[in-house]
Amino acid sequence: MKDKVIVIVGPTAVGKTELSLKLAKDLDGEIISGDSMQVYKGLDIGTAKATKEEQSIVPHHLIDIIDVGVEFTVSQFQTEARALIKKITARGKLPIIVGGSGLYIQSVLYDYQFPTEARNDQVTKKLEEEVNLNGIDPLYEKLIRIDPEQAKKIHPNNHRRVIRAIEIYKTTGLTMTEIQQRQKITPLYDAKIIGLEKERSVLYPLIDNRVDLMIEQGLLAEVKALYDQVGESSQSMSGIGYKEFIPYFKNEMSLEACINILKRNSRRFAKRQYTWFKNKMDIPWYDFSTSNETSLYDTIKRDIITWTIKKGAE
Repeated sequence: MKDKVIVIVGPTAVGKTELSLKLAKDLDGEIISGDSMQVYKGLDIGTAKATKEEQSIVPHHLIDIIDVGVEFTVSQFQTEARALIKKITARGKLPIIVGGSGLYIQSVLYDYQFPTEARNDQVTKKLEEEVNLNGIDPLYEKLIRIDPEQAKKIHPNNHRRVIRAIEIYKTTGLTMTEIQQRQKITPLYDAKIIGLEKERSVLYPLIDNRVDLMIEQGLLAEVKALYDQVGESSQSMSGIGYKEFIPYFKNEMSLEACINILKRNSRRFAKRQYTWFKNKMDIPWYDFSTSNETSLYDTIKRDIITWTIKKGAE
């Protein structure tokens, strides 16, 4: 019998954290963060990490587990999350994965295999030399030509991921996108997936307001501390909410302009999240645009209980 897992997905600012806390309390669950940036210590405001108070309500996992200077891969996330699902289930609790990083969540739920090719040191060294000589822009433009879909997922400041994507192509003849498309999607868990959505006219103002609140809470100081510690090419600096302030620190753009770009990038990211989940996974969606969220929560909870009873009877 497959372990049961609840999965809550959706775009930024849609209300995933609030829903997960309610469900975890009512259903005796533990929360596993499905966010690729919340694993980093100290990246609290920009990642919209659950507060310490919220984390004290129910157990949270895969939050604050590594230092900002360390690279954390989706393969590592897959291993950590699957181990947690096993441990939480063994405790008689219900694992609840919450997040908007689609590939991370998909890698956990399905028999998702990652490229096993060892690094080609000769190719890597040559690419690194190109970056040192000409900067990252020419190499990133090459990635856009080779694999535009993967390029959308990698910020040019993340030199290591840009180099790795091109290295895999040069070594295998396949792009990362082609490798991902060849995956056999076999479910490993008895998962109940809950998709949260809001109309753009409702969601986008919420995203803009969230950015303003983050600024009030001290986002700029958080990003500056990270920038001073790891520079602009670190993986932890490449996330939305952090990379947008690099031009400000380099005196290339005003703070107001950077904040506006952050709002724009956050809205665009929300749109990409919708597109990814709706194209890659079969998900029932619950529209949180209405003001009667209590009624909608009751519906979601009832659907979960019905799913549990039905699955238990099979």
